[in-house]
Amino acid sequence: MTADVTLPIWLVVLLVLLSVILILDRILIPTVRWYLRRRVNRVIDEINTRLDIEIRPFQLTRRQALIDQLVFDEKVNEAVLEYAAEHDMPREVVQTKVRHYAHEIVPAFNAYLYFRLGYWMAKRIARLVYRVRVGFYDADGLSQIDSKATVVFVMNHRSNMDYILLAFLAAERTALSYAVGEWARIWPLQSLIKAMGAFFVRRNSSNPLYRRVLERYVHMATQAGVCQAVFLEGGLSKDGSLREPRLGFLDYMLRGYHSASDRDVVFVPVGVNYDRVIEDRSLLRKLDPEAKKRSTWFVIKTTCRFAFKNMMLSRRTRWRHFGYASVNFGKPVSAQQYCKENNVDFSTLKHDARFEQIQKLADLLMERIRNVIPVLPIALMASVILAKRDEWKSELELMTAALARIDRLRKQGAPISVSATAVERVLTDAITLLGARGMLEMQDGLLRADPHAYDILSYYANSIQHWQNSPLEKHKVHTHDKPHENRN
Repeated sequence: MTADVTLPIWLVVLLVLLSVILILDRILIPTVRWYLRRRVNRVIDEINTRLDIEIRPFQLTRRQALIDQLVFDEKVNEAVLEYAAEHDMPREVVQTKVRHYAHEIVPAFNAYLYFRLGYWMAKRIARLVYRVRVGFYDADGLSQIDSKATVVFVMNHRSNMDYILLAFLAAERTALSYAVGEWARIWPLQSLIKAMGAFFVRRNSSNPLYRRVLERYVHMATQAGVCQAVFLEGGLSKDGSLREPRLGFLDYMLRGYHSASDRDVVFVPVGVNYDRVIEDRSLLRKLDPEAKKRSTWFVIKTTCRFAFKNMMLSRRTRWRHFGYASVNFGKPVSAQQYCKENNVDFSTLKHDARFEQIQKLADLLMERIRNVIPVLPIALMASVILAKRDEWKSELELMTAALARIDRLRKQGAPISVSATAVERVLTDAITLLGARGMLEMQDGLLRADPHAYDILSYYANSIQHWQNSPLEKHKVHTHDKPHENRN
């Protein structure tokens, strides 16, 4: 004889939920983790066979382990004690702050996402928007870099597209780690960026505790051989010209560097330039002290309208690339060789003496970056048009002046990759693009710079201003001019 057992509905639901959780925890989740880990390991093994610089064990270490290593670093703990004493705070509270900083900084590198998703996206976006050109000015030097060395790409910062462009171009050689600013700390973008190996940096932070945590992370990554990309200017160029180098990251990398025993740190100068910087007008606007800050809604609305407009042009087959995006890799600078030739030991120098030597190294790197910044058609034509800004000129006269400028630049050793057979077509396209963006006035078949466009023309001309024959004053940006209503 059987007896029926009656259970409340809430208890049945609870038992079912517990059963599902147990199945997930004990069977499904471990199986999925094993499957994903197996695929990731296959990708890593495959990629390491073709990379010039292998993915370092540091990048494959569990993120929590790196955070713990950073939190309990000896020098970080010294900073914790100093901060606690100075601010009369319990050590545990300061330690919590440090852990928060470490969580914010340390990336969660995922090789599968980087080389399968990130590389594909970067390649598609870069080639959709620009005609990408790459130049190697010391290919032998790049190929002879020790595979165990820490490679640091030091570059000028023209656009936020720099991240995408260099990641795409360097993906055949190595996995890059970037420092990104607060702009990237929005959900869900921040998770993807961390998975791509980037780490967040609070620009211009004066908090000594935060700076020490950041310093020790950069030191750890450098000592472990992680390949990095650093914008020496510290931020985007707002007027188009190169800014003075910021010394913080170089100091973090080298203040504890022992050239006789540590692995070599090799700095590779990279020059980047664009025929069109997508955020050019936004950057110029920041130079105007009277300009009101745009709301987030305005930025989102403008961005969406810009993307929609260009998408419609693409569907109508009227889409044009934004001209050329060019990247040149210059002659590498070995930290070991530099220290030996200049009799410098960064690890033994006091603060002021060390920064004096860091400044000299930064100036050398900036000079090499400057020498490989590509001379592109828009920058060249903008420079020519500004030089004759008050004169009406025919297209033929502008092209003749541009060709004469090209000859002078080539004699100076400037990096111009346009072939002699294509130069006239390229210059014609540049004039067309400038006209389409409302930078030129036209009258009876003659052209001249629109007075309202002096600022934007100067922005592009300044990118190659260092190649002038004499140390002329840079083109001034006129932030007080009112923009055209129909500018693109």
